Amino acid sequence: MEKHIADFEKGEDIVRVSLSEFKGRQYVNVRIYYMNDEGEWKPTRKGITLAPEMMRDVHGALGEALEALEDSEVEVG
Repeated sequence: MEKHIADFEKGEDIVRVSLSEFKGRQYVNVRIYYMNDEGEWKPTRKGITLAPEMMRDVHGALGEALEALEDSEVEVG
């Protein structure tokens, strides 16, 4: 079973955040989807599946990365 959380446009594709369950455990999926010839969104192999216990660390690291970009502490490119 999968619970859709959010979609974000990425060019012609989307990045989808969802919750899923596998062997009785819950996971957070962040995956790139493409639209097939029938007009349906299909998942690619590009993405990441995280166990809930990793989410706080990942959330914190993403927050730090965003702050660093906003404070111009990190040069990109």
